[in-house]
Amino acid sequence: MRDVSIIGVGITKFGELWDKSLRELGLETGLAAINDAGITSNDIDALYIGNMAAGSTLQQEHVSALIADYCGLANQNIPATRVEAASASGGLAIRQAYMAIAGGFIDVAVVGGAEKMTDVSDSESSYTVSMGSDEQWEAKAGATFTSLHAIIAQNHMLEYGTTREQLSSVAAKNHYHASLNPMAQFPFALDPAAVSKSGMVSTPLRMLDCAPNSDGAAAVVLCASDKAKKFTDKPIKIIGSGQASDTLSLHHRKYLHRLPAINIAAKKAFEDSNKKPEDLDLIEVHDNFTISEIIALEEIGIFKRGEAAQKSLEGETKLGGIIPTNTSGGLKARGHAPGATGIAQIIELVKQLRGEAGDRQVKNAKLALAENHGGTAATAVVHILEAE
Repeated sequence: MRDVSIIGVGITKFGELWDKSLRELGLETGLAAINDAGITSNDIDALYIGNMAAGSTLQQEHVSALIADYCGLANQNIPATRVEAASASGGLAIRQAYMAIAGGFIDVAVVGGAEKMTDVSDSESSYTVSMGSDEQWEAKAGATFTSLHAIIAQNHMLEYGTTREQLSSVAAKNHYHASLNPMAQFPFALDPAAVSKSGMVSTPLRMLDCAPNSDGAAAVVLCASDKAKKFTDKPIKIIGSGQASDTLSLHHRKYLHRLPAINIAAKKAFEDSNKKPEDLDLIEVHDNFTISEIIALEEIGIFKRGEAAQKSLEGETKLGGIIPTNTSGGLKARGHAPGATGIAQIIELVKQLRGEAGDRQVKNAKLALAENHGGTAATAVVHILEAE
């Protein structure tokens, strides 16, 4: 196994980007990442694209070839592969490229993720997102993505006494972080009381507990670490990578207040890296709903089960706390473009580890973790990054 480093990043602002197509977003971020890495197209061995929804929202399949074409890589016949794992598509695309380089098959890969979620109606967009659940036993029966997470939240409340105030603190904290991130969809602070009073979507989850459906794109360049210094003097090494699966439908699971695939993926990443949760300086987790962040903190091992919600309320996951979480604003406030989300998480960590995060910079950040999952964590991907 060879070591793998990230040598370039590029990201768009997330939001309602009606003036840009999927191919334009992919091109913009791909070129930005290539330029940041200091490579040319002649250095690229493979392209990986994370995308969940283009077939549904744009009637465009074969997305990998589309992006390769518009990035000017098709004429060189560079192999391009689409990776789909619902909202974990971006994180899994990074893992696929990581394994190809670590295994010695290639030296340099561009990994991009792009999504257009606002070119259709809200109902169409929500239906597309529900495709990440079990269509036969959940979506067709009327379960929405929010109602499935509401079931998870209800059971977490019953098991541990999680409160409305604690859920609201997660959203408020992520909006505060987003107010320091010019690329965020919602770059403004939010009072916890406003979260608690926002419209009910599915009890106990309110509108401001939920991440938006966003347009956006992100890209990174991965390179064999022994070749990285040829291109950049600021590589960030991927020292751990883990992936796990769970049942697609909630009703097949032993617990409704846990997301065990995250726990298994994190354990694998920690074993890879020879690190422990207490070694981390910051993390990005998949907060498609406020309850998701709370459970992810527990599954990763940052806090004991049942304690993450109170720690969030006490400010321990805010900038300046013991483990700054979602300094980008997270899915909740940076935005959530499913195919790009896992890559956007990695980009935030790279900027933090480079010391380039501006007003939201975590002091002396050296070690960071990203957790990206799809559906109700039927797929979970975890990466651990270290500043070299």
